[in-house]
Amino acid sequence: MTMPTPGDPVGHALHDALQTLLDGRLLPERAAVDYKEEPGRRTKNGRILDGDTENEEAARFLAAEVACMANSDDGGAIILGVADDGQVIGTQLSREWLHLRLYQLLGRKVNCIITEHQIHDARVLAIRVPESAEPIVYKNKFTWRIKDHCEPATITDWYRHKQIRAGKDWSALPSGVSAAQVRSAALELARKYLFESGDERALDLAHAPDLDLLRRLNVMTAEGDLRNAGVVLFVARDVPALDYVRRPFFGADSEERINEPGKSLLEELDTVFTTARAYNPEKHVDRGLQIARYRSLPQIAVREAIVNGVIHREWLDPAPTFIEHVGDTLRVTSPGGFFGGVTPENIINHPPHSRNPLLSEALAKLRIAERQGIGVDRMYGEMLRLGHRAPEFTEHDGASVLVVLAGENPDEGWMRWLSDIGEKASGDLRILMALRRIATLGWTDADDLEPYLQVTHSEAEQVIDALLSLDLKGKPVVQEVQGVPVGSPTVVSLGADAYSALVNPSAGAPAWIRRAEPAAIAKRYAEHRGRISTTELASIVGGYSSNMGVYLTALEDDGVLKPSRPSRRGPGFHYVYCG
Repeated sequence: MTMPTPGDPVGHALHDALQTLLDGRLLPERAAVDYKEEPGRRTKNGRILDGDTENEEAARFLAAEVACMANSDDGGAIILGVADDGQVIGTQLSREWLHLRLYQLLGRKVNCIITEHQIHDARVLAIRVPESAEPIVYKNKFTWRIKDHCEPATITDWYRHKQIRAGKDWSALPSGVSAAQVRSAALELARKYLFESGDERALDLAHAPDLDLLRRLNVMTAEGDLRNAGVVLFVARDVPALDYVRRPFFGADSEERINEPGKSLLEELDTVFTTARAYNPEKHVDRGLQIARYRSLPQIAVREAIVNGVIHREWLDPAPTFIEHVGDTLRVTSPGGFFGGVTPENIINHPPHSRNPLLSEALAKLRIAERQGIGVDRMYGEMLRLGHRAPEFTEHDGASVLVVLAGENPDEGWMRWLSDIGEKASGDLRILMALRRIATLGWTDADDLEPYLQVTHSEAEQVIDALLSLDLKGKPVVQEVQGVPVGSPTVVSLGADAYSALVNPSAGAPAWIRRAEPAAIAKRYAEHRGRISTTELASIVGGYSSNMGVYLTALEDDGVLKPSRPSRRGPGFHYVYCG
């Protein structure tokens, strides 16, 4: 069995309980660890039945126990497959099935870590239950752990208790590990990153003596022991924190694999940064009188994706952060779901809330990570400025978060177009994202931008106003779509000159610019706005109103649109969306 992380009381209690079972004994149940026999495995006369890989009765029984532990300080652990009298009868439940079923039964709010262990001839499951950030109610009951059993409580009691314990951060807890365990190689790397930053305060920190450096990073207690963040950053690990795989294309054999135990996180990060950079080739882009060099994936975005995969991960899970570098695509999978209310739909602008604040702070002081709250912004900006797709964030069953950076050749035409518009086009992330949206879709409005930019409606309206103020060599970059009813929200599309400059073949038109057929644009617009006229469609696609009717009548024939009046004539005539 792998030794638990220092400063992990539940992990140590679970390790002791499993070791005692191996020794043929049974530790008394305690607040942190409970033993459970899988329901449905015994007949009325006590005969033990063979188990199945799925058992709904067991999942529902365990969901109540897991909810109780999740509501308790530090969470807890359940060893499944042990009878009340200490007999180890084991379980055949699928670890993957049980993990997903518990996640579903508890409203996708509790992400357990389930590991398999062999106790002589029996297989048991150890279910690690993290402490929840919100009260977990199961079947209209709220319980929490008091000593070695679950007791009913009120949610008010829980919130009052949480307030008392507010500010608890696993990475800030004392580990009991002496600073003497710090690896000299890790200290050298810490100073290397500080020196490379060139920042005056960073240089001052780099010259500090070893123990002073650790204290100023706040990873060492007044008693001289390391906090958990200090252990993670500077002390050797039994199992690797990172697992990096490089392949030239999907399905190919690996060219490089980095999965090395016995090193600190700083050493692992430095090796992975160096290797990922070596496999991230430079591309040459003609920028007028000079040739600029850009990497297939922006190096800053690569570094931020990897660092985010260690800052926000669940460190109680021994699995490594998995980094797949395939061709020009980087995929980073980190243990633990999103934390603190973050979702893919709000990740850009959600208030910063790290699972490990002190670890985040230490990496920022070392100039390895961005200041908390702007790392995701940097990833988006760096990718979109080069014409790449925006980063993708996905949560898998609450067990892990996947970040994907899909690169390719830097887009010369797009970069030149942004440069000609001015600094605001590439420097302001919201403007940059909105320009990408309007160039892809053909048009946009505040209702469309609100979820895309992950902002409020009034902020989306501000972006529309900002777009209308942009110019390209004296001509407007975007224009208001004509034919929109008076009093309706403003719709904008690319101005004719701006669009021509963007798709100019001699300037290297962006490869991803493929303006849709007018019928497809009309359908999408009508679905969003509830209506469309020939004037609006002509304004978006840069044509004549008299030529647009054929597209709208075709959509009418398909049952997508219907005329606003039977005569089809007169001022204000338009088509209504009917799906």
